[in-house]
Amino acid sequence: MPSHPPEKGALEAPLQQDEPRSLRLEDWLTVIIMALLALITFANVLVRYFTSSSFAWTEEISVFLMILLAMVAGSAAVARNAHIRIEYFAEGGSALRRRRLARFGTLMVALLFAVIAALSVRVVWDDYRFEETSPGIGVPQWWYSMWLPICSALITARALQLFRRQGRPGAFDAPAVTSEEKAP
Repeated sequence: MPSHPPEKGALEAPLQQDEPRSLRLEDWLTVIIMALLALITFANVLVRYFTSSSFAWTEEISVFLMILLAMVAGSAAVARNAHIRIEYFAEGGSALRRRRLARFGTLMVALLFAVIAALSVRVVWDDYRFEETSPGIGVPQWWYSMWLPICSALITARALQLFRRQGRPGAFDAPAVTSEEKAP
C-alpha cells in the first residue's frame, strides 16, 4: 500500500515549527564532518587495498570527528526538541503535564551540559599545561579536548533557547501525536 507524505507541518509539534534559523551552523557542520569522515575512511580503504598498509592517522582523526559529530548533532537535536525521551511519559497526559515534563527535561539537559562544559575546561587546561600529546600522531591533546567545553556550552545555550520557547503561550496546545497516528 503506497503511503502518501503528510502535508508539510501537519505532524510537526509547534516547537519544531518554531526552531531557530541559526541551526544552519549545526547542519552545515554535520555535513562537513560527515564528508570528512567519508573521505578519510575511503582514502584509508584505497591505501590498504593497494599497499597492504594503512594511514596511521586516520583512526585518531576519525574517532575525534565522530565525537565532534555526536556533539554537534546533539546540539541540533536539543534545539529541535528531538532529543531522546520516553514517549509514554513525555507525550501522555494534559498539556500542563507535558509542558512541565518537557521544561524539566530541558532544564536538566542544560544543567548537565553546563556542568560538563565547566569541568572540561580543567581537562583542556591540564592537557595544555602538561603538554599532553595524542597517542596516534603526537599532536597536542588540547587540540582535541578543547572542543568538549565549546560543544557543551553550545548544547547548554540551545537547551536554554528551547526552554524559553517552551515557555511561550500555546507551545503545548496542539494535541500530542502518537506513533500510531503518524503511520498512514
